[in-house]
Amino acid sequence: EIAQALTPMMRQYLETKARYPDALLFFRLGDFYELFFEDAVAAAEALQITLTSRAKGDGRVPMCGVPHHAARGYVAKLLEKGFKVAICDQVEEPGKSAIVRREVTRVVTPGMGLDDQVLDPREASYLGAVALGPAGGGLALLDASTGELRVGEVPDDARLVDELRRAGIRELLLSDGAD
Repeated sequence: EIAQALTPMMRQYLETKARYPDALLFFRLGDFYELFFEDAVAAAEALQITLTSRAKGDGRVPMCGVPHHAARGYVAKLLEKGFKVAICDQVEEPGKSAIVRREVTRVVTPGMGLDDQVLDPREASYLGAVALGPAGGGLALLDASTGELRVGEVPDDARLVDELRRAGIRELLLSDGAD
């Protein structure tokens, strides 16, 4: 019943968001990237920007937005705070169809920020991956901005944690079954 009350654009937003549930979705609407629902609440708080709403009363949808030309800085702040961000752009000119076609063109995570304006060139920005064994396991550290890759095995969990802390990883990848 709520889905029937949504505009075609909001249905498009929700369909896209369903494909990227663990990311904040920057949804391009003209000159702005807009965020809606829980994403808007989280982003407004993290970025200290105004939370507004798309409608009033019972149909109120929380929203916030940033100008598209300044989005890089806002995305960088969200990555610094540990968020994953999906960038959904308009992939056709407005007016060609009833609703502008949009697609996610980039997904960025704290460990994969490749933007020179975002990264500090004096320090590594590692993405860590761990393959756990009965004790310890394999460890890979990737600085995607430079291409540096370090791999190795450690004999126990304490050493694994120590290596991860020392590297100052920005993001850690684990297998689904890892605890």
